[in-house]
This record gives sequence, C-alpha cells and structure tokens, in this order.
Amino acid sequence: MRIALAAALFLLGCVTLSAQTPAPSGGKAATPAPAAAPAATQPPQVEDSDIGFNYSLPADWEFVAPPPTTTPSVPFPDVVTAKKGDACVEVVLTARHGTPASVVVVTALPFACYGQTMNSGDLQNFGAGAAEGLKQTFDITGAVEGNYTLGSHSVWIERAKGTPKSHPENPFTFEIACTALVKGAVCWLTVAADWQSLRAFERAPVTLDGETSPELVPPHSFLSDPQ
Repeated sequence: MRIALAAALFLLGCVTLSAQTPAPSGGKAATPAPAAAPAATQPPQVEDSDIGFNYSLPADWEFVAPPPTTTPSVPFPDVVTAKKGDACVEVVLTARHGTPASVVVVTALPFACYGQTMNSGDLQNFGAGAAEGLKQTFDITGAVEGNYTLGSHSVWIERAKGTPKSHPENPFTFEIACTALVKGAVCWLTVAADWQSLRAFERAPVTLDGETSPELVPPHSFLSDPQ
C-alpha cells in the first residue's frame, strides 16, 4: 500500500517539477512544430460512481490527462493474474494550476479489487507512503498530522513543507487527506506552491457515499493554518 501511494506521489512531484522547467533561451530558435488541432478540455473534477465520491476543483485548474497505457503482449493471456493488493490503487484525477505549478492528485482503492475493507484506524497507514515518494525529488520538513470528520466519515490528514532538490528557491506545502468509504478508500494529495492553491484544494466540495460537504478540509483541521 505504501509503495503504491509513494508512486502516486512521485508522479505528483514529477508533474510539479516538469511544469517549472524553463524554456531554453539563447542560440538558434527552434523551428515551430505544425499547429495541432486543439484538444478537448476536461474539467478538473472526478465523479467515481464505482467507489462513491465526487470532488471538484475550481475551473481555472488544468486537468492533466493520464499517460497512454499499453496492453502487454503475453504468450498465454488466459493465465494473466488479475490485479490485487497494492496494484489496485488507481490515480483517478491529476490537475495543476499556476507557475510554479501546484498539483493535485486523487487516488482511489476499490475494496472489491483489494480483497478487504478498511476503517478509520487504517487511514494513517494508507496515506503514509506519501513522504516516501516525495523524498525522491523534495526535501521534506515539519510534518504534522490531524483527524476530522466529514459527515459520517473519518478523515486522516498530514501536512508538511518542502522544496524541490533541483529548485530550492521554490517552497511548497504538501498535504494528503484520506478516508474510507463503503466501497473503497480515497486519498487527495497536493503539492501547493502558494496558499491560494492550498485553499483551492482544501475548499473544493466533496461528496462521500452520497453525503455532500462544502469543502474537503474544514478550517482549523490543524492547530495552526498557514498564512
């Protein structure tokens, strides 16, 4: 479980850093590529009816399409082992905003695939892989944890500070919130470049098993909030 979430957080860090990479300057200008047809845009939100939750970021956030997947060629496709355990964790939303980029990643774990359910006591372990993935690209400090409720659901949350190892001049706030639903567990993850982006992540509305909350992270979920 920690490995799967660490991989998702590593993806989040890579998206953040790639959005900061400056365009090359000086030298001969590159020949512009032919203009491509504009891609259809998608809203920065997730509606997962299989697990039972909705989450919507503000419209000025950019939806990041997942990389294309390929079906491996195997000699005996009928005996390919189905996903189970950590492999069941899915990245269901990636979105970014601004420069330097703030990034949000939402991961979900269907219990039908995982093979067992979770309760509030399992949430800390479910989300604990976050720092393991982020430490590959960020220096992390000052982690604090908290617990709160949204309707009938318990939520575990952790926040920390960090700077990219390749761009130490750009500080970020990291935050992860996890909860268990009837059909699965969900984690919301962000690397926020400024307090406005952190607030957008926290104040976005969420629906959990049909219970709607006006914001993912209510005020004062930690003893002290960043200014």
